[in-house]
Amino acid sequence: MAPIEVKKICCIGAGYVGGPTCAVIALKCPHIQVTIVDLNQARVDAWNSPDYNLPIYEPGLLEVVKEARGRNLFFSTDVDKGILEADLIFVSVNTPTKKSGVGAGFAADLNYVELATRRIAHIATSNKIVVEKSTVPCRTAESMRTILEANSKPGTRFDILSNPEFLAEGTAIADLFAPDRVLIGSLQSQEGKDACAALAGVYANWVPTERILTVGLWSSELSKLAANAMLAQRISSVNALSAICEATGANIDEVAHAVGKDSRVGPKFLRASVGFGGSCFQKDILNLVYLSESLHLPEVAAYWRQVVEMNEYQKRRFSKRVVDTLFNTITGKRIAVLGFAFKADTGDTRESAAITLIRDFLSERARVTIYDPKVEESQIWLDLQEALPTTPLEQIKKSVTISKTALEACEASEAVVIATEWKEFQQIDWDTVYEKMSKPAFVFDGRLLVDAESLRKIGFKVTTIGRGERL
Repeated sequence: MAPIEVKKICCIGAGYVGGPTCAVIALKCPHIQVTIVDLNQARVDAWNSPDYNLPIYEPGLLEVVKEARGRNLFFSTDVDKGILEADLIFVSVNTPTKKSGVGAGFAADLNYVELATRRIAHIATSNKIVVEKSTVPCRTAESMRTILEANSKPGTRFDILSNPEFLAEGTAIADLFAPDRVLIGSLQSQEGKDACAALAGVYANWVPTERILTVGLWSSELSKLAANAMLAQRISSVNALSAICEATGANIDEVAHAVGKDSRVGPKFLRASVGFGGSCFQKDILNLVYLSESLHLPEVAAYWRQVVEMNEYQKRRFSKRVVDTLFNTITGKRIAVLGFAFKADTGDTRESAAITLIRDFLSERARVTIYDPKVEESQIWLDLQEALPTTPLEQIKKSVTISKTALEACEASEAVVIATEWKEFQQIDWDTVYEKMSKPAFVFDGRLLVDAESLRKIGFKVTTIGRGERL
């Protein structure tokens, strides 16, 4: 049997992965109709908004949607119609870490994946290629196949593929335009290989064939977890070294630069910070921990768990340093936190280090002002409510102010904490900030972003992560 020609694609889930990925597929494949479906009416309305007020911020995404929407890119809440018409279906739903039950705090919650799979089986009346796009534990495709086969209509066949995303938020569109690799996992049967070739044919419209890797289903699923775990491991490694630098008077920038010059190591992901965040790193490592424990590999589980523990330690260590530097108390003191997103060039706040820092500052009864150029005010309140579940929102609002500009956030504060590496924080008029702050004026750079010496000349007392005070 030859690979089918994909003419219609449906993506279930219009979030951070499904939205940008399928928008780019539509842009690069004008001959394929791409429909992104989601039960969340408000989210679909935002994707369809006349003024292009999209539900997520990602550089370059707006231009992609403007060109393809209405031509061959559609957003809808009619999930069943999308499934019925599609040759190929991406399952791109949320797989958060479980909050209760077996594996709570570690295992992925596959409820949405199962619901989407059951819906496909219930609705489909013709053969479909079903592609897991969500980050899932190893062998999830097996569960999906069991559900599809048990519930399929007579004469209907489903082929399962794994096609994990390797996008970095902030550069997702660039990553999609020119990926390092596209990974497609399939069963090694003839039908599996044909399905794999059909999806590879879609990507081949713009991705060089040597960058399209076809592997076994289980290798594909594990590769995604492995890639994120190893990237996070590098961040935790350099952050562990940053603590040694602070204690010895070494400079983590210089150490990382020297280490990164080794071609075996390379320079990427060697930038010390207040800690990693985002929807993937912590979730995927905890998933790997749970998988290792389930497979009776406790030493392997402990190894990967330490990557997350080091990340939590780095955040605690930084917030303690703020308190220690401000004469061992921040009660009643005003602290400006610049940045709330987990990294620059995204509005995503999931697992953001800023949330942990602010929670720690509030527990010390400080007054906090927050500024972020992209995060919605409503999202900040939601995240703080979740971080402080026993504190009513009205109570939180008495201690927290959200500002419209960085300058406004810094006014009358005793300390400025840089929590996200937005470029605009480098261009702040620090002379004006200094004039408007209480003295002594402190700056805590958790992202190695500002020129500490220039700020010291203005009069600031500057603490930079990974730099010791010894000469």
